[in-house]
Amino acid sequence: MNKVKLFTYFLIFLCVCMAVWFLFLQDNVEEFTEYIPEEEISEEQERQSLVVLYFRNIETKTLMPEPRMVDAKRLLENPYQILMEMLLEGSKNEKLEKLIPQGTKLNRAELQGDMVLLDLSAEFIKTGDITEEEMRDIINSIVDTLTELTEVTCVKFLIEGEEGKGFENGELNFNEPFARMRREEVL
Repeated sequence: MNKVKLFTYFLIFLCVCMAVWFLFLQDNVEEFTEYIPEEEISEEQERQSLVVLYFRNIETKTLMPEPRMVDAKRLLENPYQILMEMLLEGSKNEKLEKLIPQGTKLNRAELQGDMVLLDLSAEFIKTGDITEEEMRDIINSIVDTLTELTEVTCVKFLIEGEEGKGFENGELNFNEPFARMRREEVL
């Protein structure tokens, strides 16, 4: 009879342990509910990629970044051309101004190694009476925009397919590629 009592106590103990274990699990189990977004993300929104363009602030006269969303499929074709076309169109922000001279056309933009070869129309070098600082801002606007892409470290300018040209007043020429300049930017 000792064995029957011992077996009964063992069964009671086992039932109590199982009850405690079950209650313990019930307290720690979180209810999972399916997340339903308020608005479905469209296929077009999924394909968007962030790019940064540089324009000059009208008030401070410093280059400022302007982030924009662009279709990633378009960027795959020729990102250098797409970014330059966006720069040529100008800023969407009324506090930022386009620097590239009016009438400038993009003839070609291609990557050669880590350098973008940028061929622009002759209108690019017709700057009139702007200062050397303004010319540097034009160059830096383009270089800073294109070097936002990780594969680009510098930009070589051609005018109508020719090397060695420069702005018409002769203060700045395009003999060498231009790399991004490190400077403080006011955001």
